[in-house]
Amino acid sequence: MIVNTKNSALIIIFLFFCTQVCSVYGQNSKKYSKEIQSKIKEVENHLSSWVQLENNPQNWTLEQRMKFYHANGVSIAVIKNYKIEWAKGYGWADSLEQKPVTTQTLFQAGSNSKSLNAIGVLKLVQEGKLNLNADINDYLKTWKFPYDSLSRGKKITIANLLSHTAGLTVHGFNGYEKGEAIPTIIQTLNGEKPANSEAVRSAYEPSLKYEYSGGGTTISQLIIEDVTGKPYHEYMWKNILQPLGMTNSSYEQPPSKETLKLAATGYYNDGKAVKGKYHIYPEQAAAGLWTNPTDLAKYVIETQLSLQGKSQKVLSKEMTITRLTPYIDTKSALGVFIINKNGVKNFEHGGVDEGFVSQYIGTLEGGNGVVVMTNTYNTALFDEIIRSVASVYHWKNAYTPEIRKEIYIKDEDLQPYLGKYGSGNYIWSVNKKDDGIYLSITNNDYWGNCIWKMHFTNDDDFFVIEKDSQLNFIRDKSGKITALKWSGDILNKVKE
Repeated sequence: MIVNTKNSALIIIFLFFCTQVCSVYGQNSKKYSKEIQSKIKEVENHLSSWVQLENNPQNWTLEQRMKFYHANGVSIAVIKNYKIEWAKGYGWADSLEQKPVTTQTLFQAGSNSKSLNAIGVLKLVQEGKLNLNADINDYLKTWKFPYDSLSRGKKITIANLLSHTAGLTVHGFNGYEKGEAIPTIIQTLNGEKPANSEAVRSAYEPSLKYEYSGGGTTISQLIIEDVTGKPYHEYMWKNILQPLGMTNSSYEQPPSKETLKLAATGYYNDGKAVKGKYHIYPEQAAAGLWTNPTDLAKYVIETQLSLQGKSQKVLSKEMTITRLTPYIDTKSALGVFIINKNGVKNFEHGGVDEGFVSQYIGTLEGGNGVVVMTNTYNTALFDEIIRSVASVYHWKNAYTPEIRKEIYIKDEDLQPYLGKYGSGNYIWSVNKKDDGIYLSITNNDYWGNCIWKMHFTNDDDFFVIEKDSQLNFIRDKSGKITALKWSGDILNKVKE
């Protein structure tokens, strides 16, 4: 038989391409029942916004929204009745290497690291090695916190550090590119080179109010090392990650070769990869965890079971209750936030590292939850996925979208809104298209490149489907539009 090798090669390449296109969208390492497969499809096909247009409800597919947000990869784990119901990966862990996301793919967890860190600290409290309400300097050996007049003579406690009520500076950290000099923890806390963050110091007295501080969490990292005499990542592996069954996870920074075999590459919203693929975070407790949704789901489930007294792989029921109890307000507990959603309480946290964002939610009752991790730089996508999961699995009162009525503005009346707003690299544009006007954000460090349709509720107020924020135009006394307001930020209109 004569075989046309050229055509055969083309067929093979075509089949390979089709296989890659089909397989990269959804990766399963486990077979599920028809019922669960049906649920997965429902979740994939019912992404939705925080708001719905009156008489025009909108839903999207996951594939559509990944394209819209230029998201390379997504990984999801869904929890039902205290068990992982399913886990699945979508898209690319590394698009250049054509490396698909699987359920084993590791992502940087960002501030979700703080939740596991709190368990590490509370284990030492449970063992009698720390006191939650004692002065942090009682346990710090290699460095002491430099109290000054701003703390008004009040001492910072470990509970303050974990609940962001210590009155400390330094919200978060940028990490370091591979090849850059990496500071020690003490250099980071003192803001000394090569640290790229300011010194962690008092902004006001402790226990006054909630003020998010990754700097405070980094102090708790040093406390663990000083009290145990062990490197932070080793203590966390042996005492927290391994007992929880999070065996693919690691706090080691820089990440080990074993971690890198499964690691995703971080991406910005313009599709560009993070230089060196990821940043290094010596602030391990605040931002250094590498993990995946399956491992994080194990932590969520253990928290739920421990709260009921049905498991104590690390913490007792009593200590878990302490961890989940807001400290001085109704929201910020120890390494976790308690969110009251229409009468139903969840514990949750989100995370952002360079090129990565993620979020987990667990219900305090009923054993439900979801973990979403992505190697993109935009939180809107995981919000839409979580809403889909909540709706498909009928979580009580979880998805109650705002219903808004949109007004129509004639084309000839749109001209005053058009133009640029802001300054420097922080420029937003309002442009007209055939179907309305759009808000465009270009080369923003966080938002990347976004083009969002504007929906007006009156002549000055509008909203965008992708972000729950207060948006409106500001006019001068003559009625001329002079600025655009996004929540508390005012962007002045650029003169043409």
